Amino acid sequence: QVQLVESGGGLVQAGGSLRLSCAASGFTADGYAIGWFRQAPGKEREGVSCISVPGGTTHYADSVKGRFTISRDNHNNTVYLQMNSLKPEDTAVYYCATPVTLVGGTLFGPHEGLGSWGQGIQVTVSS
Repeated sequence: QVQLVESGGGLVQAGGSLRLSCAASGFTADGYAIGWFRQAPGKEREGVSCISVPGGTTHYADSVKGRFTISRDNHNNTVYLQMNSLKPEDTAVYYCATPVTLVGGTLFGPHEGLGSWGQGIQVTVSS
């Protein structure tokens, strides 16, 4: 059974850092493009970052470029999102998902039944 489990969220002050982890099971994570998404209260879900296969090309939304870094640990079948210089507007529930597609600079996650989403994890940045 394909499963993604996020961890590493929490409460942090503005300017601080967090590292989110997305642990994959039931499939080999290095065989699929995996992405991070977030959804803030009252807002639509947005794509944050993704890492492709096989070359590991990365993509970032403009809102996080230069502050967030996505990486993959194939040995541990885990994808990470290092978040630095956090801002209150980064507050959201963060999800990882696979497979993902990038169209015209916009990141899309899998449709229901055609991939996997994690359960989500809360990130709260206080001002």
